[in-house]
Amino acid sequence: METGITRQAALALLKQYNKEPFHLRHALTVEAVMDWFAARLDPENREFWSQVGLLHDIDFEQWPEEHCQKAPELLRAGGCTEECVHAVCSHGWGICCDVEPVLEMEKVLFAADELTGLIWSAALMRPSRSCTDMELSSLKKKFKDKKFAAGCSRDTIRQGAERLGWELDKLLGDTLAAMAANEAKINGEAETI
Repeated sequence: METGITRQAALALLKQYNKEPFHLRHALTVEAVMDWFAARLDPENREFWSQVGLLHDIDFEQWPEEHCQKAPELLRAGGCTEECVHAVCSHGWGICCDVEPVLEMEKVLFAADELTGLIWSAALMRPSRSCTDMELSSLKKKFKDKKFAAGCSRDTIRQGAERLGWELDKLLGDTLAAMAANEAKINGEAETI
C-alpha cells in the first residue's frame, strides 16, 4: 500500500490547508495512533497507515461542511494515490460521505479518530494534563458521561469497535496505550509546527 508521497510531503500538504494548532495536533495524534496499530496489525504497511492518519482531516479546517468531499481533490493535487484517497475518506462514512471503511486500516481509522478526541479531552481535565497516567477505568467513566466531550460521537466509536470485531474495552485500552506511548513525540512535534 502506498500513499504516493513522502511523510515530509504529507506534512507539507496538511499544513497547506491547516493552520490551527488544534487541528495540527489532532493530525499528529491520529498519525501516531495509526502507526502504533500498524506496528501490531500490519507492519509492512506502517507508513501508509500513519500517513493516512496524518492526512485524514486535510479538508476539515477550511471546508467543514464539505469534509471528506473536498479531500479527494486536495489529496490528488498533492500526489496521493487512489488507495490513500479512499482510506482518508472512509473515516467519514455514514457521517459526511458514503466511502465505506473496508480494509482493517480503514476500520481502525474510523474507530480511533473520534476516540482520540475523547482521550485528549479527558487528559486535559487531569492534573497532569496527560494521558500517560490515565487508567482505562477513568476513560470508561468519561466515555459513559454523555455530557463530557459531547462532540465526540460514542456511537461512531462503538460502531468502529463492532466493525473491527473488537470489544469496546480493547479499542479504548489500545487507543489510550497508543496515545500514551506517543505523547512526548506528539507534543514535541506539535510545538515545532
